[in-house]
Amino acid sequence: MPESNFVDYVKIYCRSGKGGKGSMHLRHVKYNPNGGPDGGDGGKGGSIILRGNHNYWTLLHLKYERHIFAEHGGNGGKDKCHGTDGKDVYIDVPCGTVVYNAETGKYVCDVTYDGQEVLLLKGGRGGLGNFQFRTATNQAPRYAQPGEPMQEMTIILELKLLADVGLVGFPNAGKSTLVSALSNARPKIANYPFTTMEPSLGIVGYRDNKSFVMADIPGIIEGASEGRGLGLRFLRHIERNSLLLFMVPGDTDDIKREYEILLNELGQFNPELLDKHRVLAVTKCDLLDEELVEMLRETLPDDLPVVFISAVTGYGLEELKDVLWRELNAESNKLATITAEDTLVHRDKDMSRFAQELADEGEDEDIEYVDEEDIEDLDDFEYDEEPEEA
Repeated sequence: MPESNFVDYVKIYCRSGKGGKGSMHLRHVKYNPNGGPDGGDGGKGGSIILRGNHNYWTLLHLKYERHIFAEHGGNGGKDKCHGTDGKDVYIDVPCGTVVYNAETGKYVCDVTYDGQEVLLLKGGRGGLGNFQFRTATNQAPRYAQPGEPMQEMTIILELKLLADVGLVGFPNAGKSTLVSALSNARPKIANYPFTTMEPSLGIVGYRDNKSFVMADIPGIIEGASEGRGLGLRFLRHIERNSLLLFMVPGDTDDIKREYEILLNELGQFNPELLDKHRVLAVTKCDLLDEELVEMLRETLPDDLPVVFISAVTGYGLEELKDVLWRELNAESNKLATITAEDTLVHRDKDMSRFAQELADEGEDEDIEYVDEEDIEDLDDFEYDEEPEEA
């Protein structure tokens, strides 16, 4: 089976740079035998910075980046020469990426918009040279500061797709067909369960050059919140959707019961999902006549908008877009600012489940921690002995 290009979970060992040592040097030349201290400051170590990039929609480019190191700062020199600053390392991630500490499972930060920069690990400050410690009573200080140490952390990057409308339904409910009918996205469509193995996004055009983003989420089955089927692997992508579109085929024995099963799975996974606006779309209505449609409408819940559609014939699609646009722009459904507290629900369960899934697949092997002495290109600094006497 070919490897999927959609990667939404990676683990990386990151290390910032340490600050360079300050120089302890006393100037002593024939034309100035009492030159005094002139040791320069050490350079700042490089930092690790996360940066949101809308050109990425998956973490595939980081899948094989097991170690990311920033440069160390250079040591100060004589004649008040400042050490070179270590280069910062930027990690570009898709918008909607959540970062956790792999050792503790605690939330670290959230990257939600393009161009957002989050300082993950700060580089160490460079030490002061002995020139900085000169005073009237201590004109020849014979000491300098060492640089601040580096910081290190093993992080887990977890992607949660940002979309306006998320499709929720059992396998073969017609989700991929609807996305292909409303947008230029071309997800895989076939007549067997779990055709969609990875989420996909499509931009749906609306009137007056307006548009919204629709996410095709792999099918959910009863017990998904406990790990059945595709399990929790893709349920978390629904957390960042502003509106949920439930899809149930019109030839189902009990449409209302299937809707309630889907709603229960979302509530078991994250109770906050029940607070989102919802729309119910009854699909494959090209198989139904008008009289049967009216009979089914009377059996459906009264507390949410219901639209009967057929993605194959186009029946009801314009009405569906009108309903979705109205719900998206309702005052009670405006997107709130994403904060740290929004990602706290069920975090521990998510982390343990995903760690186990990736371990079973052989994708989450233990990361090898590399000693800094083994990284020649980062630690190739010369520590020249400075004269201690004038």
